[in-house]
Amino acid sequence: MVLAVVAWLYVAVMMAVAEAAAPNGSVLGAIFTFVLYGALPAALVAYILATPARKARRRAQEAQQEAAASAAPSVEADGEHHAPRAAQD
Repeated sequence: MVLAVVAWLYVAVMMAVAEAAAPNGSVLGAIFTFVLYGALPAALVAYILATPARKARRRAQEAQQEAAASAAPSVEADGEHHAPRAAQD
């Protein structure tokens, strides 16, 4: 994914340089060319392609939080925070 984004940005930079170096081109046109043909589409594609990784990371974090919550010591039914009394025979 990273290689595709870098390659696309390289092409966009070359397009912007060609726009700026053209006889009737301008630097403003080069900036718009880079932003509209390079940065915005690359950011959108990177965001969309990273969605499965974000979901997996979120699921792993939630599972870790649930495991930590289930491993925490439980509180007695009366709500007090002391150790239960030993059973008397």
